[in-house]
Amino acid sequence: TSHIYIYFYSFYAYLFSRCFPPKLHTTQRFKPYSLPAELKDGNTLHLLQSVDQVLPTATKERILFLPHYDTLIKSGMYEYYASEGQKSLPYALAELIDNSLSATASNPDVRTIEIRLLFDESQGKPAVVVLDNGCGMTSKQLNNWAVYRLSKFTRENSTFRSDHADYVRPCPVPRSLNSDISYFGVGGKQAVFFIGQSVRMITKPASSPDVHELVLSKEEFERKEKNKEDIYCGFIRNRQPGDSSHISMEEERFLHGFIREELLKEHFTAVVVTGVQQEHIAFLRSDFYTWTRELAHVYHYYIHGAHGNDRKSTYHDPKMTKINIQVCLMERSKLPRMLNLREVTDDMQTLYINSAVDTFEFRAHVGGDGVVEGTIRYHPFLYDRETYPEDPYVITSGFGHDDDECVVVSHEGRGKRPVFECYWNGRLIPYTTISEFEWCAWPKKSCPLPVECFSRISGVLFANDHFQVSTNKLTFMDLELQLKDKETIFTRVVNGQEQRVKIQKEFFQWLKDCHEKWDKQVKFMYFQGTTVRTDVVTKKMQSPWAQFTTIEWDGKMYSAGQYVKSIKTHPIFYGSIVQFLLYGDHEGDVYATGGQVQIAMEPRAIFDEVRIIPISKIDRGVSLASIKSYMDCELAKLPHKLNVTWPEGNEWNPDAVRPAGTPFGPIQVEILNKKGEPMMRMPGPNSSASKKLLVELKVVWHSPKGDVETNCHTCQHGGKWPYWFKTMENLSNLGKYTLRLQAVLNENGATEFAGRRLPSQTLHFSICEGAAEKFVVDAVDAPVHVGVPFSITLQFRDRYDHITQPPSVLQPRLECSLYSWFKFLSGQAYSVKVVIPGLKQETQMLKKSVFPGPPHSLVVKPDVEETVVENGTSAKFDVKVHDEAGNVAIQPKLIVRCQFQGAPDLPMDAVDCSNTGTGLFTDKPLWLKNLRADQVVTAKFDIPSCTAVAPVERKIRVTPSGRVARLEVFSQQEDGIIALKDGEKIGWTAGDILQNLYYRVFDEADRPVPITTALGKKIKVWGATQTSSKELEKGKLPDVPVPTVVKDEHYYSVTYQDGNVSVACSFTIMPHPDEPKRMKATWKSITSVQMSEELPGDICEFFVLMSVLCAASLIQECTQSIIIRGVRFLPGEPGPRELCLAWREFVECLRINVSPGPPKKVQLVDAPEEPLQVFNGRDLEKPLVVQLCDEWGNPSPDPKATISLKPSTPDLKVGHSASQSVDAEGKASFIVKQFNHVFSPCSGDYGLEFKGTLNRQPIPGPVVKVKVLPDPNKPIKLAVSYDSEAVHPAGGVLTVFSVTVVSEEGSNIRNLNPASMSMMLWKGEGSGNKPPGGVSTSFLKCLFLFIFPFNNFAFPSLFRDKIIPEHVGNYKIQFFFCLDKTKGLWSDQFVINVVPNVPEKLMPDSQPPTPVVSNILSVESRTLFKSLTLVIMDKYKNPAGTHLDGTVVVSIRGSSEEDVELPVFEGNAKTVSFALSGGKAEVTNLTIMENCPGTDGMEYSLHFQPVVPEDNNPLKPFELPFMFYNDSKNQEQMAVLTKKKDRLSQSIMAYKSVFDTNKQLISELKGNNLLQRLVFKVNMYLLLLQVDAIDALIVQKKTEQENILKQPRRTCSIPVLSHVFRTNPDVLGKVAHLALVEDNDAAQVISWHLSGDMDCVVTRNTAAARQIYDYTQGRQQVMPLDSVLWRNNRPLPHIKGPSSFPAIGNPVFARDLLIFPHHVESCHTVFGNLLGDTILIDNLDAANHYRKAVSNKVQCPTLLTRQGERVRSNGKFGGLQNKAPPIEKLRGQVFGAPLPKQYHTLRSQIDHLQQYRLAVSERMKVQKDYDVHQAKMHSPEMLQNEKEMMEQEKQLMEIEKKLGTAASNLFL
Repeated sequence: TSHIYIYFYSFYAYLFSRCFPPKLHTTQRFKPYSLPAELKDGNTLHLLQSVDQVLPTATKERILFLPHYDTLIKSGMYEYYASEGQKSLPYALAELIDNSLSATASNPDVRTIEIRLLFDESQGKPAVVVLDNGCGMTSKQLNNWAVYRLSKFTRENSTFRSDHADYVRPCPVPRSLNSDISYFGVGGKQAVFFIGQSVRMITKPASSPDVHELVLSKEEFERKEKNKEDIYCGFIRNRQPGDSSHISMEEERFLHGFIREELLKEHFTAVVVTGVQQEHIAFLRSDFYTWTRELAHVYHYYIHGAHGNDRKSTYHDPKMTKINIQVCLMERSKLPRMLNLREVTDDMQTLYINSAVDTFEFRAHVGGDGVVEGTIRYHPFLYDRETYPEDPYVITSGFGHDDDECVVVSHEGRGKRPVFECYWNGRLIPYTTISEFEWCAWPKKSCPLPVECFSRISGVLFANDHFQVSTNKLTFMDLELQLKDKETIFTRVVNGQEQRVKIQKEFFQWLKDCHEKWDKQVKFMYFQGTTVRTDVVTKKMQSPWAQFTTIEWDGKMYSAGQYVKSIKTHPIFYGSIVQFLLYGDHEGDVYATGGQVQIAMEPRAIFDEVRIIPISKIDRGVSLASIKSYMDCELAKLPHKLNVTWPEGNEWNPDAVRPAGTPFGPIQVEILNKKGEPMMRMPGPNSSASKKLLVELKVVWHSPKGDVETNCHTCQHGGKWPYWFKTMENLSNLGKYTLRLQAVLNENGATEFAGRRLPSQTLHFSICEGAAEKFVVDAVDAPVHVGVPFSITLQFRDRYDHITQPPSVLQPRLECSLYSWFKFLSGQAYSVKVVIPGLKQETQMLKKSVFPGPPHSLVVKPDVEETVVENGTSAKFDVKVHDEAGNVAIQPKLIVRCQFQGAPDLPMDAVDCSNTGTGLFTDKPLWLKNLRADQVVTAKFDIPSCTAVAPVERKIRVTPSGRVARLEVFSQQEDGIIALKDGEKIGWTAGDILQNLYYRVFDEADRPVPITTALGKKIKVWGATQTSSKELEKGKLPDVPVPTVVKDEHYYSVTYQDGNVSVACSFTIMPHPDEPKRMKATWKSITSVQMSEELPGDICEFFVLMSVLCAASLIQECTQSIIIRGVRFLPGEPGPRELCLAWREFVECLRINVSPGPPKKVQLVDAPEEPLQVFNGRDLEKPLVVQLCDEWGNPSPDPKATISLKPSTPDLKVGHSASQSVDAEGKASFIVKQFNHVFSPCSGDYGLEFKGTLNRQPIPGPVVKVKVLPDPNKPIKLAVSYDSEAVHPAGGVLTVFSVTVVSEEGSNIRNLNPASMSMMLWKGEGSGNKPPGGVSTSFLKCLFLFIFPFNNFAFPSLFRDKIIPEHVGNYKIQFFFCLDKTKGLWSDQFVINVVPNVPEKLMPDSQPPTPVVSNILSVESRTLFKSLTLVIMDKYKNPAGTHLDGTVVVSIRGSSEEDVELPVFEGNAKTVSFALSGGKAEVTNLTIMENCPGTDGMEYSLHFQPVVPEDNNPLKPFELPFMFYNDSKNQEQMAVLTKKKDRLSQSIMAYKSVFDTNKQLISELKGNNLLQRLVFKVNMYLLLLQVDAIDALIVQKKTEQENILKQPRRTCSIPVLSHVFRTNPDVLGKVAHLALVEDNDAAQVISWHLSGDMDCVVTRNTAAARQIYDYTQGRQQVMPLDSVLWRNNRPLPHIKGPSSFPAIGNPVFARDLLIFPHHVESCHTVFGNLLGDTILIDNLDAANHYRKAVSNKVQCPTLLTRQGERVRSNGKFGGLQNKAPPIEKLRGQVFGAPLPKQYHTLRSQIDHLQQYRLAVSERMKVQKDYDVHQAKMHSPEMLQNEKEMMEQEKQLMEIEKKLGTAASNLFL
């Protein structure tokens, strides 16, 4: 009997609960049914009372030893350790990617894996999400995933059995890329708990309608341990897709949007890691490109395929390119950083692949099924560098070796790094590398290859799952040991086939070929001899050194004398090449990897030195201009000029003139360089050894006989004093002098140094006369006249007897022997004494003769006061000219003039007195007009040539004459005499006679002249019917009859004519009617008239007497009446009017009703504020109402009138009714729609012109000014940018085309659907703006950019990785953007020239037939062919060798290497060469030799090998088989068979081409699942397959979107800006309108805090701000941003620096809660300036706690609470001024709320649905094409063609048997 004891204490509580029911007591007996299963019959249960009691017998104690949860959550800490300076976090992410790769292995389409880094704090706590579109997991599989170390091999036991099939090992694939890398059940758990503290697994398999969700977290484990619960148990939540109701924690609110995405997915798995460690967050943010590059390295071959990322190759593995690993980093207020790992181009495997030129493939077999595929790559040496790639993220130490010690440049290439990186199942195992194998290592024995070649190889190993790796996949267990085992078999792989060869021999041969073919070295040319270098420290390296003058390095030539610059030297220097040096015994041209260059440092004027450096330190990128610029800078240190100063201030300026004997100096001289620095020595590398400088002074007098050196001195610099020259006082000779200061060398006095002249300075000056000390009188030769001054010339001289200027104060005195100048004898001589006081010789004597002087005065006789003459007579005067002494003066041209003054038109007279000095005036009479009384005139006598002679005047009294001067006409009437004035108009009664007319005449004094018979005969009368001479002699004039008609006038004139005298008097008679007695007016028409319309009738006025002329227009005149017409009323208001006719005292009135005038204009009713602003293509909000008015603005309705509206310019198109009839009130209303205009840079302001029409007559209307604004959302053109200089080789990849859609305002349109953009490519020229019809056009789609639903950015459409057509020529590219079903935008057409690709092979221009020859005598039978044209082509059969010249060597080869008997060509030649020119060779008359060797009936081949010396790329030869026979008969038979064989071969190939083309097209159509590809791009999986259903769903989504817009939300009621400034691009708007706030509490307190600034207008510059200030007269506050600086990116105070602390209350910068719809960068500056570091926190207690903690270290900013309190930066809080009022009391001065996120989600869904609709349409089109081609393939015609092809194949087989060749040989 066995005994079981149970101890009651806490450690065994679990066991007790399992064995006993809860209500069991120790004193109670057990019932059989309640005993535990362990208590079987015969066992006894003992209940112990204490732990320490004595046991009666041995016992068994049941225990439970579950692992602690730290085993799980800390496993990653121990497994992922940092190694080799690398962060292990990327490898933890790789574990999650491994699971996704395994899950997506069975996906038929694109396999997508996304890594989302959600670091936007506004969406919750940081999280890392790994999402894939794999098969998903059932709840049981999810449970198995949670079990630690449950591998795929141990999940099939009874406990963990899955609902999946048993594990099946995948079939072998190249590189073991089988995606079978989720192995051990460890990595996923280790990774998630290494990254964070919690993981949420969300998965959905395709077969399940539910989503399964499991959460594991460290916090939950700790809670269970604390509550003593079972740690390793939990729940899997099974829910509906899209249901996020269980997400309640604020930290995980980002999951709501993530879960909504489930509705679009059929199957998926998401790993959501939260509680991410801060150090991981910092690393993932800051080193984004580092860890993504490492992931791209790990999964390089899964991403790019088995061949890797070979950027030079155009082949891409279609299977592997279906894997997309996308990384997205989202941070707050930043653009998302997105990266597809396929886009990484600097991971190490990409660098290895693209820098290698050749590969060595091999395979290793390790016991059983262990296979390792290996690749060794060769990285050549190119001229001066190794191309072995360096890790760009590894910091390498710079060069530090001494230039003098570096003799041979040696770069290690790979260095000590291992050769092989190791991959397991296609995935990198990062911490395992293999240095080398024995067969690829440097041999210990001698080897002909340089040792550097073994450092130029890199390799990679691909191991299958036979080899074990660690659970974290960081290391292999024993890969290197197994590979280096002796039993391991290495084989070489060539073209995919294994070859059992000696691997070491093959490798060495391959390495040698690579070295000879690819390594490029420096070519040393023009050998000059050898030399010994004593400057080399190592004695054995001093000799021999070969000397060369030129090298060729990387395609560039460097020769002696060429300017170069050094790099990586200390210091960097410039110089000219002297020679090149190469160590070793060489002769002639030599290739080497490096050498030395001897450089003479430049400029040589400063650096007299030669240096030797390695050739690799020549800067190949420097330009000659920069070298010369440096040399000019160095030359600036040479002496440039002399600076001369005058210490005592007596400076002599250039060209100065100084008196003789003036002291010169002292002077101080400085030598300056071009930089203005003084110097006393020449510059050089060593200042102590440089040469001193002196200054030489020379003074040269330029005398008339030549230059004379007067002074010469040389001065040196004293160290403490400058160059100094003392005063010189010996400058006394007159003339020009030159002072020359010259810098010279101290050693030899040279004025030049290094071919450059030293600076000098020249001063030119002159010495003039000194002060006067004596004078000399010159003789006077000219005669002296009385009263005429004469000159006495005095010469003053200085003390050196130089003629000089007189003294400044000069008072000469003259003393004469005769004191009276007016009593002299002509020609008498007199003595004159000249005295100048103050001179040493102050007296000189002079003698001179005197003659009469010039005219001085006039004498006029008679000398009376007044002379009287009658008007019309002349006066007589006698004149004489006297000199100063009263003598008569005689001189040439002495003319005396007489002028009369005092009346107009008086004569002038002159007499000549040159000979006698006298004259007489008698000729000119005086005639004064209209002289009525005596008038005095003045006669003025003067001499014009002698203005100094005073004129003489004489008075003349002119009296009036007695001749007739005036005629007067008068009428003698009863009431008196009426005088008729000349020119008067006289009114007289019509029909009367003017009688009693008389005339009188008067003389000049107005005295009556008696009328005589002679006078009467001189009277003439005009205007009279009869004239009587007798009556005229009596003074009476004839009567004048007055006309009877009022309008007739009568002219009457009387004239007196006597010689030159003529007087007249004339007048005009005007008839007038007689006086009326009464007036009466009548109107014969209606009583109403329109305004401005003439009265429609005549107004007739009746008078008792004759009619009169009234004020109105007189149209018709009758005897007793006047008819008035054309009367109009003045404009005014319509209504009754009175028409009053008044004349004198007569008045008559008529009553008339005045109605509005006829329509004359159109006016706007309630005219809007102009200009109206409307977006292009939009409608006006309100209709325009116009009124029909007369010309005075009165409404004038007329039902016949119509009003039309049209734009002022044809460029503007609007939609409206063409014309409208007015209503009963004369009004018309126009609804204007769709303003359309194609904008130009200067357009925008237009007018809407209203015009009316009435009875086909136009009525003018107003012009409404309209400002048509460009619509920022209306696309008008496509902007395309690309590299126009890119070269497009055939079959390559097109350059990237970036296409943006430009709106009317010139900006890029945002949020466009990339699927609407297409790219068209066709060959040839295009006509018009669209692709031509009938031309094969390729349609390409753009690269889809993943755009987040909440962004607002204008991403361009990128067209990249598009394949270039395989045929050369000009191609056109055009882009099309689909606007809707009928409209689209076309871009400009771009021409690309497709050029041939790399020359690859030699091909004939047309395939020749198979030649058949025999070695008989006949030349024709021995001719292979007469002419054959061979062309070098690329792999697409494009001529590609136009730049290649060389030869084509033709040889004959057998079908195998064992063939010994080979035919030879004519002349027993084994090879024949033909010229290759421009990539083309003409092979002519190729024959074999007569009786040449060869096997009868054997097939040989002609081997055409192109040989191009300058081309490093080998070209494939052309092989042409031919048949050889020994007799002509056999030859003829076989020739017939051969021709038939060629014909059948061509026919079969044509059939196969047709069948293969159709099969390929069907395969592409079948595999072209465009729907799934596009659905994947938009991240949606819908089951709608009908376009109508999709359209209905789009309408539904748009309706929901509109409903959201209609929902009320918080808005700002502050008025917007005036329209005057709203369109100004420099005006951003008011502060309240620039930002939105989502949270209501935050919006309330921030708006209140900024209440004083909410109305402030923000502008970009001060000019715009000043304009608003002036417009509002200073009432509007403004803030220009060009005077604001805000660049504060500091963190919150509690997380800044080492003194950070945990904060409560969720503090956040207030500015970070603002959302900026527009002008994001400017708004950051605005609110950064207004809010500064203001912080928003939860409540007042948290604010005080935060301020107390912060203020101990730094200044605390202002704190705002969500409850409305404010704690100022000075610590003050409380009071009404620090408490925000409720949001209702802010009266709308609050920030608005943004649109809800659901709006943006719907917007994104609409875009996705539109793309999905396009995909469905394309799918239907593809399906239709597929059905058509399937029907064609099964048509009777195709079946018949297939039957014919099979028959021809049988015939071909029979002919081949006859020819004795295998069918396979034919196609080789």
